[in-house]
Amino acid sequence: MDANTFDVVVVGAGAAGLNAALVLARARRRVAVIDGGARRNGAASHMHGVLSRDGMPPSQLWESGPAEILGYGVELITDRVTRIDHGFVVHLADGRALRTRRVLVATGLRDELPDIPGVRERWGSDVLHCPYCHGYEVRDQPIGVIAALAPKLALHLALMLPQWSSDLVFFPHTTALTPGEREQLTARGVHVADGRVARLVVHGDALRGVELENGQVVARSAVFVGPLFVPRDELLIGLGCEIDDDGWVRTDPTGRTSAAHTAGGACRPHALCAVRCENPYRRGSATRGLSAAAGTITSRCSATTAP
Repeated sequence: MDANTFDVVVVGAGAAGLNAALVLARARRRVAVIDGGARRNGAASHMHGVLSRDGMPPSQLWESGPAEILGYGVELITDRVTRIDHGFVVHLADGRALRTRRVLVATGLRDELPDIPGVRERWGSDVLHCPYCHGYEVRDQPIGVIAALAPKLALHLALMLPQWSSDLVFFPHTTALTPGEREQLTARGVHVADGRVARLVVHGDALRGVELENGQVVARSAVFVGPLFVPRDELLIGLGCEIDDDGWVRTDPTGRTSAAHTAGGACRPHALCAVRCENPYRRGSATRGLSAAAGTITSRCSATTAP
């Protein structure tokens, strides 16, 4: 093979992409990983729920992961993929074109946050989205849940969080709760603070409360929000992958799409770091039989990191 020809090109250097590259390299495939630099959990100070890595800053994972795959001869390229041609040719922003027998897309997703002053600024510190990732760190504290872009998810969070704290307030914001939903919250001991949220109150680099438009401030030391999960699926759509009714690339249980295989947050909304490292052998093995119809593979791994 020449310098620009590979068995597999992995697009994305998060937990899913790196783990898949590790397995493929150990199977003696010639692998390139394209790192576009985007890190969904870049705002988080620590990751949790990953055995032997609990409490580790995500930045350490991004340092140790590449070091491991480089030891197996993987080529790590810092660049952005602009498009993938059927065939397969992976085009980079710097003009380089990589030919490959398989492509594994592990581009992940991004969190779209509500336009409430203070939410984006505190994201990953005391504005959170996953109780399993962050609930233990704010246990027994006064916690708020704000419904905004994803009200059903926010309601689900509010019904889960009594496991971590008995002091919970749900802020419907612009969401109209049904009588049944209010009954559910009351049954779980969750107070409802009606009214539009104006801003988060922050003092001394710490969240102090949630201010409503009427000027009332509800003291809270942590807030959970339900973000919109937006897949980074432009490359998959460019390959003609089918989209399901919820707007996600349609896959089978192995991660195969109508034109490729998938992995990580790019193809499912609830991708955590420990999950992103889930069974990379199943993904990697799909590259062994180089007769798959479309031959594109996207990595579907995720892990419990914050956020």
